[in-house]
Amino acid sequence: MSDNAHCELCEAAKLTEWFHEDDRCWIAECEACSVPMVVWRSHGTEPPVDDVAHMHACLAKVGDQVFGANDWFLDDNMRQIPDHYHAHVRKKLPWMKETRQP
Repeated sequence: MSDNAHCELCEAAKLTEWFHEDDRCWIAECEACSVPMVVWRSHGTEPPVDDVAHMHACLAKVGDQVFGANDWFLDDNMRQIPDHYHAHVRKKLPWMKETRQP
């Protein structure tokens, strides 16, 4: 049985609001933290640079829509599912001076 046989990100079940999907990624509200999350369509942790740029650009558009222009930061620390690339956009907090955006 492959490593991704039971990967919930590979399953891509539409359980929450979806904001975007294409052949490289999808963006939906994260079940665990209720913020937009981009998920690479391939199982693994190291997408090609072009795919990362594409995913981050798509996520930036959603971040602007959900939180306001540049009022968010990109968080790609894969805490709960460390074996499938994904990243979140989170609301920038008042004390945050610098943001990490694509």
